[in-house]
Amino acid sequence: MRVLIVESSKELGQIWQRYLERADCEVTLVHDQESATDILTTANFAVIILDLALEGGSALAVADYASFRLPDAQVVFVTNTSFFSDGSIFQHIPNVRAVVQRETPPSDLTEMVRYYANDS
Repeated sequence: MRVLIVESSKELGQIWQRYLERADCEVTLVHDQESATDILTTANFAVIILDLALEGGSALAVADYASFRLPDAQVVFVTNTSFFSDGSIFQHIPNVRAVVQRETPPSDLTEMVRYYANDS
């Protein structure tokens, strides 16, 4: 299963990448909106892990582009804020499946990715 991680923190993204690779996922890690949209233009992914507070651009723009380019890709937002804590994000982006805190254990995030990849 192919997974795209769009995470501003290189260290955190690498931790998630290692966990996912141990679970036999093929992982691409990028750190900004431009890199994410570039890779989404040429590659397919089952799941996209997306930093909601993306420093290099807009996470919502990436999710919107993904819903257009890869409508079957499942998006898991990761955040350290309470923004969208009311669940309204599910109304704005059709392929969002979950919003989790950054502190979520990488093993739990990996299991979520495996679940949503099998659901797509």
